[in-house]
Amino acid sequence: MSRLLLGAAAVLLTTAATQAPPAPIRIDQAGFETRGPKIAVLPSTQGKPLAWTLTDASGKTAASGHTIPVGADAASGESVHRIDFGNFRTPGTGYRLHVGATASHPFAIADRPFAPVVTAAMAFFYQQRSGVPILPAFVERKDLARPAGHAPDIATCFAGRDQKGVKWPGCSYRIDATGGWYDAGDHGKYVVNGGISTWTLLDLYERLPALGDANAFADGRLALPERGNGKDDLLDEARVEVAFLLSMQIADGTKLAVAPDAGVAGKTITRFETIDASGLVHTKIADENWTGLPTAPAEDRQTRFLYPPSTAATLNMVGVAAQCARIWQTIDPAFATKCLAAARRGWAAALRHPNLLTSSDFTGSGGYGDPDVRDEFTFAAAQLYATTREPTFLDRLRKDRIFTYPGTDIGWGSLRLAGALTLATATGDLPADDRARLCSRITALADGFVAEGKRSGYGIPFGGTNYPWGSSSSILNRAIVLGVAWQIDRKPAYRDAVVASLDYILGRNPLDRSYVTGIGTRPVQHPHHRFWATAADKRYPPPTGVLSGGPNSAAANEPGPMKGCAPQTCWIDDYRAFTVNEVAINWNAPLVWTGAFLDATRGR
Repeated sequence: MSRLLLGAAAVLLTTAATQAPPAPIRIDQAGFETRGPKIAVLPSTQGKPLAWTLTDASGKTAASGHTIPVGADAASGESVHRIDFGNFRTPGTGYRLHVGATASHPFAIADRPFAPVVTAAMAFFYQQRSGVPILPAFVERKDLARPAGHAPDIATCFAGRDQKGVKWPGCSYRIDATGGWYDAGDHGKYVVNGGISTWTLLDLYERLPALGDANAFADGRLALPERGNGKDDLLDEARVEVAFLLSMQIADGTKLAVAPDAGVAGKTITRFETIDASGLVHTKIADENWTGLPTAPAEDRQTRFLYPPSTAATLNMVGVAAQCARIWQTIDPAFATKCLAAARRGWAAALRHPNLLTSSDFTGSGGYGDPDVRDEFTFAAAQLYATTREPTFLDRLRKDRIFTYPGTDIGWGSLRLAGALTLATATGDLPADDRARLCSRITALADGFVAEGKRSGYGIPFGGTNYPWGSSSSILNRAIVLGVAWQIDRKPAYRDAVVASLDYILGRNPLDRSYVTGIGTRPVQHPHHRFWATAADKRYPPPTGVLSGGPNSAAANEPGPMKGCAPQTCWIDDYRAFTVNEVAINWNAPLVWTGAFLDATRGR
């Protein structure tokens, strides 16, 4: 993650002149499903229901009813009413909702409103590729094409003093880590974030047949250089990052000086010890110093380094490599064999070194520090068991109690639940009692999310007032859990809650904003990104389909234009505001997952 601060005196760059003004009735600006739920939100302090009408493109009344008062909503800082027009099922464009003299933006009702969102969100990953030119034939506009950056991307270990003055000894080898995806708004490539992002896309691929749309990403669906190779486009894109993750593994027989105290809270590194680093995985390859805004990848002149290996990075690679082994087993047996061998080497290395934590004391790149790697062990064991069915991994999962406590959230630092979701629906030899317990826990978690959505003024399955950095992905990762719960027992409320999550992301929120570039009437325009910073340089406009991190309630307590904001309003559209408007691969991945889930299950 990149680090550039938006100061209190900064001038906001999105103006009323560049976008339509906010509408008083908030809707999903991508549109509504013909046969799906349709909920809009009206801020109002009125205690009684208010009359609403739905008009078509000609202005004729198509439906009418009364709002549902919800009352005060702490997350938005508003008092709100809901408008439920789910019974209206006539496709068309130019619909508008009205309450008195107020109206929504025009919107569409369509059978597949989320399909374009998915396509655009997937295009993000191609445009984040490192080490290859981004070609005009595969982007929406020619000005998005660019030369290859970091080609090749070969580096040795960081040697020198970190931000605390500790002198790192470096190493005697170099690794060719060319390829993969840039992580976020900077030029770094990080294993832990690459792990959760790739798992998310591959998990979607594995579920699509059960959801009724195995060919959702059939060859030719996406604009990729690999199109026409006869392989699924989702796998073509995911393989780019799988290959990068494998490349970050240390060769057998390698000795390396590591800092045992790195990443331990409150401790300063005082010593290094030499270990057998065979099979461990470096945390990242990244610049020595932050690059300025804007800087396209080919213009990056910073020295690149490998940064120390960690148990968390190793286990992220293990989990994705095990996933790779089962997915590519018949598609590309040689690649699958390579993946499984890397996973086994990594698992053995993590067992030898179970507490190598991550130091965040380097400048020029994000730290991704994680003081607790127990969830990474569980995640890796789950993927290995799902692939190999070997009893040793099942024993580990039982020891970790995953079948009775699957976890509560998904994120780069919280992988336990990701492993549980795989196990709950993977075919094979998982004992029936274990599966039943796990499925019961997952649906109970989903029931809690649904209940939170009922209490939320804007109807999203994300309760409370703590909106963290990257809250967009926090909400969408909950939607993944709801989607898997729907896969388990087809409870309509679970799918409706997934719709509500996307509704919020795409405009049904107190800022009347679509947090996805190019989607909706009022989309984000100025994401925090090194080479999509059009406000700083008109050569670098963002493409469609890029998800903003979204509101960050911590901004309410900091000096600047967001001080005192209600949690869901702690956001501004400024390319310098990294805490609220950065982009990242682990944020776009759940956007793809949830949109594709809804498109695959449409009409059910």
